Amino acid sequence: MFFGETALNLDVKGRLALPTRYRQGIEEACGNRVVLTYSAFDAGCLWMYPEPEWQRVRDEVMALSTFNPSHRSLQRRMVGSATQLEPDGSSRLLLPQTLRQVAGLEKRVVLMGMGARFEIWNEDVLAQRRVEEEQSMQEQASAEMTQLVL
Repeated sequence: MFFGETALNLDVKGRLALPTRYRQGIEEACGNRVVLTYSAFDAGCLWMYPEPEWQRVRDEVMALSTFNPSHRSLQRRMVGSATQLEPDGSSRLLLPQTLRQVAGLEKRVVLMGMGARFEIWNEDVLAQRRVEEEQSMQEQASAEMTQLVL
């Protein structure tokens, strides 16, 4: 189970150094074999799974009906674009250029442990998302309070 967030720099080759606190867990979960793919829902974000968890997710996504255009789109986005990675001797992962470009990952990224997977965010996109989510939560709370008063 992965949790927490770490702000990181990608090096000039697009490598991400795995934080020390996750290394043993990744080794135990998957023998250092992870799969990187686009987020199913968020621009500016990639998802990274330990390989066994990825296999489960992949099978569920591929079990969706290909007759549904949104299912096919999800299958292309997640499975068709997935890449298997292993850390190098310095515990760095080379993020493929195509995935980095589409997600807008440049120098500063945030690695977030999200239970069975990680999210890798463009730091600026995540900051903006948080502002939007905070505003949305405040608006929703205000609307609920108004209903209580009426």
